[in-house]
Amino acid sequence: MSDYLVIVESPAKAKTIERYLGKKYKVKASMGHVIDLPKSKMGVDVENDYDPKYITIRGKGPVLDDLKKSAKKAKKVYLAADPDREGEAIAWHLAHSLGIEEGAKCRVVFNEITKDAIKESFKEPREVDMDLVNAQQARRVLDRLVGYNISPLLWKKIKKGLSAGRVQSVAVKLIIDRENEINNFVPEEYWSITSEFTHKKKKFEAKFHGIDGEKTDLKNEEDVQKILNRLEGETFDVQSVNKRERKRNPSSPFTTSSLQQEAFRKLNFRAKKTMMIAQQLYEGINLGGKDGTTGLITYMRTDSTRVSNTAKNEAAELIEAKFGQSHLGKQKQAKNDERSQDAHEAIRPTAIHKEPTTIKPKLSNDQYKLYKLIWERFVASQMAPAVLDTVTAHLMNNGVEFRATGSQVKFKGFMEVYVEGQDDKKKDERKMLPPLEEGDQVTAQDITPNQHFTQPPPRYTEARLVRTLEEKGIGRPSTYAPTLDTIQRRGYVALDNRRFVPTELGTIVIDLLEQYFPEIINVQFTVDMENNLDSVEDGDKEWRKIIDDFYQDFEKRLEKAEEEIEKIEVRDEPAGENCEKCGHEMVYKMGRYGKFMACSNFPDCRNTKPILKEIGVDCPRCKKGSIVERKSKKNRTFYGCDQYPECEFISWDKPIQRPCPKCASLMVEKKQKKSTQVKCTECDYSETEQS
Repeated sequence: MSDYLVIVESPAKAKTIERYLGKKYKVKASMGHVIDLPKSKMGVDVENDYDPKYITIRGKGPVLDDLKKSAKKAKKVYLAADPDREGEAIAWHLAHSLGIEEGAKCRVVFNEITKDAIKESFKEPREVDMDLVNAQQARRVLDRLVGYNISPLLWKKIKKGLSAGRVQSVAVKLIIDRENEINNFVPEEYWSITSEFTHKKKKFEAKFHGIDGEKTDLKNEEDVQKILNRLEGETFDVQSVNKRERKRNPSSPFTTSSLQQEAFRKLNFRAKKTMMIAQQLYEGINLGGKDGTTGLITYMRTDSTRVSNTAKNEAAELIEAKFGQSHLGKQKQAKNDERSQDAHEAIRPTAIHKEPTTIKPKLSNDQYKLYKLIWERFVASQMAPAVLDTVTAHLMNNGVEFRATGSQVKFKGFMEVYVEGQDDKKKDERKMLPPLEEGDQVTAQDITPNQHFTQPPPRYTEARLVRTLEEKGIGRPSTYAPTLDTIQRRGYVALDNRRFVPTELGTIVIDLLEQYFPEIINVQFTVDMENNLDSVEDGDKEWRKIIDDFYQDFEKRLEKAEEEIEKIEVRDEPAGENCEKCGHEMVYKMGRYGKFMACSNFPDCRNTKPILKEIGVDCPRCKKGSIVERKSKKNRTFYGCDQYPECEFISWDKPIQRPCPKCASLMVEKKQKKSTQVKCTECDYSETEQS
């Protein structure tokens, strides 16, 4: 019989921890929550001080019974749920269910699943933190009051299956507001002038900057012509050359938000997928040998960038060994956002010496990619800044100034390991200039005016939306992934080229909420509520008072909405063709991956069809059909014949109408980073066009 019982949340974690603690400890998993509010009803007694009515979750009875039996046999029970509000609530429910005395030091927390961290945490167990529990209770009760009151109203007035919530509704509102900005955007014309210059047979590019020492905007073609008319010949004088050294600092280690953003940019991982894989890396991977099952990263739900001194020292040793002392960064602590709870460290590898390539055979492809991203980001964060040499040359011709800029990396520093991605990939046009000195003369080869128009703000990608939610203080790290998943499953938004677009249903729901429950979609209300929950966690506010302040006014508006809102009919847009199976009209629908056609006779007829986009190429196989753009089940674009299934031609590369000049076979277009390759599908002929 084991002397001590340790309860964690997942079986994977249980195996790892039991191995670290030894034979006297038996580690079992609660499989997440065992006690919660009921699903079938609100479970909050608004007449009795908002008392939550907890029940044993359906299906968890045997798990709880088994834990009770094990607890009776053990000398002491330790509760080791995750180190956050939700984990504290799980520990509290378990303590009550298992009969653990109030105030008993039964709670152990750790930020990483390593032998040292686990053993250290058991040296100083603490009481269950009721401030953390109450913050979680307040969130659950508030979300129940909102969701279980507004959702039935939406079901009754619009359609079944809808929901509303503090964070999800604000996220949809942001997407709708952005779409309105795009639709209302009025492009403004502007121009630029570029030219290729030559100096001692070396070429470089410069752009028009201004006139007579002042920066000048070119609003139309008339402005451009005035500049061109003022130029006297093609010779420009180098008025001055400014050289300076610039430092570029590394990014901080990952928080939950920045990990989700970067995994989206660099790995094309959705937020939900990122968190699922991060959970696997945290709970432990079987590395075999003496390592066995080992947790590879620290806890992945955090908004802190703090790093322990031990981790810093280990990173410094590795950096010095691999790159030399010159690449070591200064040991200073990154400043956390004022909203950061700093409950645990940033997301980092638990053992820096476990380099991604050395453990790659033990990881799945996705696990390896994410671990590599986390490992490289952390190592880079502890390295020295990169040093860049920048040069700006001022070229003059009769008071008209062109500027040429160039830069090169003088010292790579952290860039040896990692460079942060960007939401909008921008072409880096800075190149090294030829040696230029004040008084030199350069010759303009080809002065080219270019017309441009201002662009509307971009639609939200997952990365951009997560960043915006974080910047505005909406939600917390653990809420981003489920929020993005929910608003898509409800049909409020859809993805178009990896960017969110609102659906008609989403717009109707938000319009209704805006009229009757404006605080639910108000950014400041949501931020203030998050701050209130933080105050409960800090022990500064009483959670029931916060709920009551909200509910008193909310209840009145709920009654008004019930009386005033009329039934709203959401009509589908006709697709202009009939269903080939039952003859009813086909209509356009919005799904998780965009628009598609479906039979209006649903659910009696479940016929659906993709919307096919013709690319203007005849099918090379059947000679009858046309090539159309399609989507695979994984939302990957491919090309096929519109006569499918009679003709089964498909291609992952985009076919073009022009046949191969060498053998007259089909040619396809393959997009690359900086060029487009056109190649034959039968012979070795190919040609490359620069982007």
